[in-house]
Formats: sequence, C-alpha cells, structure tokens
Amino acid sequence: VHPAAAGWTIYPPLSAVAKAMPGSGMGMTLWLVSMAIFIASSLLGSLNYVVTVINMRTKGMSMTRLPLTIWAFFVTAIIGVVSFPVLFAAALLLIMDRSFGTSFFLSDIYIKGEVLAHQGGSPVLFEHLFWFLGHPEVYIVLLPALGITSEIIATNSRKPIFGYRAMVASILAIAFLSTIVWGHHMFVSGMNPFLGSVFTFTTLLIAIPSAVKAFNYITTLWKGNLQLNPAMLFSIGLVSTFITGGLTGIILGDSTLDINVHDTYFVVAHFHLVMGISALYGLFAGVYHWFPKMFNKMMNKNLGYAHFWLTAIGAYGVFFPMHFIGMAGLPRRYYTNTNFPYFDDLADTNQLITYFAIATALAQLIFVYNFVKSIFYGKKAPANPWKSNTLEWTTGDKHIHGNWDGPIPHVHRWAYDYSKVNDNGEYVIPGQDYTPQHIPLQDGEEEMNH
Repeated sequence: VHPAAAGWTIYPPLSAVAKAMPGSGMGMTLWLVSMAIFIASSLLGSLNYVVTVINMRTKGMSMTRLPLTIWAFFVTAIIGVVSFPVLFAAALLLIMDRSFGTSFFLSDIYIKGEVLAHQGGSPVLFEHLFWFLGHPEVYIVLLPALGITSEIIATNSRKPIFGYRAMVASILAIAFLSTIVWGHHMFVSGMNPFLGSVFTFTTLLIAIPSAVKAFNYITTLWKGNLQLNPAMLFSIGLVSTFITGGLTGIILGDSTLDINVHDTYFVVAHFHLVMGISALYGLFAGVYHWFPKMFNKMMNKNLGYAHFWLTAIGAYGVFFPMHFIGMAGLPRRYYTNTNFPYFDDLADTNQLITYFAIATALAQLIFVYNFVKSIFYGKKAPANPWKSNTLEWTTGDKHIHGNWDGPIPHVHRWAYDYSKVNDNGEYVIPGQDYTPQHIPLQDGEEEMNH
C-alpha cells in the first residue's frame, strides 16, 4: 500500500481515478475512508459542544455572561455542524467514483490515449463541496484561538474586555459569513465573472467583524496594567499575525487581484499567518494560561519568554519573505524550482526561509521541555495564579468527576469585572482588582455587561 498522492485538497481526477496516480491505489482509498470517519466523529463532537453549552450552564450563567472563550467554542461547533456534512457527502461521492464506477466528479478522461468510461460529472462540483467546508474550517481552527486570546488579554490587562457584545456579534458574523465566501478559492476555476464579484463582496465583508475583534483587542490593551507573562505575549502575538495575515486576505479576496498571485507563495504566506501561526499562538497561550489548573504546577516563565521570542521572530522570518517571492510568481506545491531559470534569483530568499523554518521548529523543543519538566518538577501553583474571574479557577486541586467537590457555584456577574470600583472609588472586593463570577453583586453595585 503506497501513500495517498493527490495533495491535501484531493481534487479529482487525481484522487478519483486510480490510474491517474500509479502506486497510490489502496493508500488513497484508505485516506478517503479515514476522512469519512474523521468527519463523522467531528460532527458528533460538535453536536456535543452545542448541546452542552445550551443545556448545561450553571444557575445564573446566561448567554450574555458566558466567557468569550466559551462563545468561541460554541460558535465553532455550530460551524462544524453546518459545514462538515457537506465534506462528508463529497468524500462519500469521491469514494463512489473511485471504487464503484460512478461519475459524480468525472467527465471525459483520457489517460495515455485511452478514453475512460466516465461522463457527465464535474471536478468543479467537488471544488464547491470541498471549499464549502474548507473555508469555514479556517474559522473552526481560528475562532477557539481568538476566544482564548479574549480571555487572556482581559485577564492580563486587568481591564474589562472592550465591547463584549460586539465581540460576540463579530464571532456570530464571522460564522455566518464564513459559509458564503468559499468561491474565493475558485476564482481561477473558470467560474462566471459575476459570481466571482459576488464572492469578492462577501469575502471583503468578513473583514469587518475581523477588524472589530482586532480593534477591541487593541483597545483592551490600551492603558491597561499589562502583565506580560508568556500567555499574554502569545496572545499579543496572535493579534499581530491576525492583522498582518488578514490584510493580505483583502488582496486575495478580490477576484481581479487574486488571479495574479493565486497558487503562489503569497497565498502560503497569507494563509499560514492568519490561520496557522495565529491558531498556534492561541494554542500556546492557552497552555501557558491553563497549565496551572491542569497540573497544579507552574511552567517556567523564562523558558516561556525564550519560546515566544524565538517563535515570533522565526514565524515572521518564514512567512514575511514569502509574500515577495509569491508576488514574483513562485508557484506553491512544486517539488523543485531549479528547473525554471526564471526563479533562480529567488533561491537565496527560499534558503533564508528554510533557515528560519528550521530554527523555529527547534525553538518548539523549549516548549516541549518546559511542558514535560513542569508537570513533574514545576513549582506548585496557587489556586488562581493569574487572578482570573472565570469559574474554572474556583475548583479544587483534585481532578474529580464534576470538577467541584460540593455544590456547583452560581454565577452573579459577567466574566470581566477587572479593576471595577464602587462609588467610593474602592475595588468591589477591598484590595482585590478582580471580582470572580460567583461573587454576588454588592449593595448598590450595577452589573457591567458591555
């Protein structure tokens, strides 16, 4: 059995006709079957998230008191429920074309002069089904990272998150718009130019809720009492890559501009900055933030700083130059470019990218070392090391079923009462610049929820 060789987008006819990829037969078939199983499991997991958030909130935890992290997980699950069945259908139809002689995605195919017995199908139909999942999938990866960042930036700015309701609305808007922009991946597929202009319009619209999130992060940071721990640095790094990667999305979302850089390294740079690096930054931020709750130990802060700065410099070192070699025309997915003298002048830049990529990969060993060592030898963590408001920090040290040894706490306020003062100019809880969600409102105190 040889490995699948149709690329990650598995476009037919490469993925649908065994003869198109000699040696990749059973491997490609198993790949498609595994995709169908993976999609079904992801769909069931998404349903679990949705039902849990709707039905199992503690008393007082209204939807407008949910932490933005949970809002992001909730909406991400909804996107999965909406979009994954479409890819599931595409995978099943592709299995039928490959193994059972159907022609959903195959039309007139010639291999070495031989006409295959396929007619009536269209590989562009597969592109539509694939990218109807493919673009929401970007936000399935990115939205949880944005939710984590919202929590960490507010906590470590010691300020309420700016524009809570606007942040929720932007998450919902991104979820909706993500399902009507898939055609911007197909501007060079021969689609009707009018349809291309429609997808250009919807794609540029999605910049609005994305910009709302970016501006609200910056406004939360503005004049905050910043606690620059590793989780906060990775969250700020996410805001940086979300903006720099998102700006190039405006170019790629325009059908006339996209044609010039489609399938070049410009796309690689945009995509991996805004989705890959941003999502990884959110992952790292979440690990550094919640590690004390997971293992009752603290990670080494100095190693965390080294991990962040090496990763941040390395990530921009990899993807920033890619914009320029992409605009120079260097195609993606080529095994080698040395056969094309036109690209010889770009070899040095490509080499520099490789050095940065190797250095960035090695920097992740710092994180792995810090993570594993801290589990066994880390300093014991206090109950609430970041002085955070959300409920998970009220659980005990023991990891038990149900999390709380006793009654589940009730919620009386939103998750972002940081540095809140009363009429006398004193903190709600004297000497404490945070007020956890389970603390009842004081006499005369107004609930914030903006």
